[in-house]
Amino acid sequence: MFLSKLESLKNAIKLVGDNQKFTETEEIPLAEAHKRVLAEEIIAFHDSPPFDKSAMDGFALIAENTFGASQSVPKELKVVDAIGAGDFSDKTVGENEAVVIATGAPIPDGANAVLMKEYTTVDGDDLTIYSQVTPGENITPKSEDIKKGEKILDKNTFIRYQELGLIASAGYNTVRVFKKPRVKIIITGNELVEPTKEEMDKAKIINSNQFTTKAMVEDSGAIAEIAHAGDSFDEVREAVLEASKEYDVVITTGGTALSKGDVVLDVIQDLGEVLFHGVAVRPGKPAGVGIVNDKMIFALSGQPVASMGQFDMFVRKYLFEMQGRFFDFNIQKRSAMLKIPSQLGRTDFIRCVSDSENAKHVLNRGSGIIRSMVEANSYIIIDENNEGYQKDDMVDVVFFDSLLW
Repeated sequence: MFLSKLESLKNAIKLVGDNQKFTETEEIPLAEAHKRVLAEEIIAFHDSPPFDKSAMDGFALIAENTFGASQSVPKELKVVDAIGAGDFSDKTVGENEAVVIATGAPIPDGANAVLMKEYTTVDGDDLTIYSQVTPGENITPKSEDIKKGEKILDKNTFIRYQELGLIASAGYNTVRVFKKPRVKIIITGNELVEPTKEEMDKAKIINSNQFTTKAMVEDSGAIAEIAHAGDSFDEVREAVLEASKEYDVVITTGGTALSKGDVVLDVIQDLGEVLFHGVAVRPGKPAGVGIVNDKMIFALSGQPVASMGQFDMFVRKYLFEMQGRFFDFNIQKRSAMLKIPSQLGRTDFIRCVSDSENAKHVLNRGSGIIRSMVEANSYIIIDENNEGYQKDDMVDVVFFDSLLW
């Protein structure tokens, strides 16, 4: 069943967004937090660094004692102690004295600079210096990076390796994050078989959607599990109903058109509510979205390329934002290398190959031609109010890599 009219892409996205849900939060070890989303602010427990420290190997000394030193006019100082990383000195540096110091070690009392060892020679406790330094030179001051009590990261921050280091420096070994959504993917279709090298029976096709859809879910930061259902109403109904009770999101592929056996939207209507069925886009017009047991059900096409496009239009944003991470298309402008016709009232996602300046659409781009997605690295998006582009027109491009978690 189609609803009375095709939704515009803009309205369809809004309907999904109006029903956005969020996952609960959990406390996890910091070592497992890479590519998760913070569910709390990070307030520093410590200064970082916690003391004035040496920025390099050399000698901690009083900068004023080095003034005037050069290759031609060296100066003599006395070494009174040595500090390795993780150690400290209880000596106070006096006039014309120096302490051997390692990178990262605390600056001893009395010293206000570090002279690189490359500008020195040492004979026992006698230090000869051939360069001068200014006060504070080669010293990383206490709390230069982080101040105790300071908010250093906001809630909803995506945790990259950089943030991991900052969070650890602030004193955290666990962190509160949004849980990963659990997604059930129900592949429908009596015609589907597992990949095989053997000759297949007539009317059978290999089930590729289970692999692409699962990977796209995982590329959206979520956890995916696969199930299969035939084309009968009862079988699809049971699968959707059970999945809606146990999972955060349900995705179906196949059974969204008007052919015999296309029952998915009828099932959603029977169990809950259909938000829309049919969107003015190409590829992917028969996309449907509904709600069952307060869980979002995304009904995607059985055609592989249409299914991938529908996922990028509707599902990816929903999964990102379930985890507190904002998502929108990162639009880049490129010059069209060929004329691209379109149709008013329909948004087109055209597979294309783009570089730093140009975009050339893939010519063989039926909704079932998976190779076209492999050959492409981006979409050209043609708005519903545009009849297409002429060669050399500037077009809106979204790179596939920019869609990844």
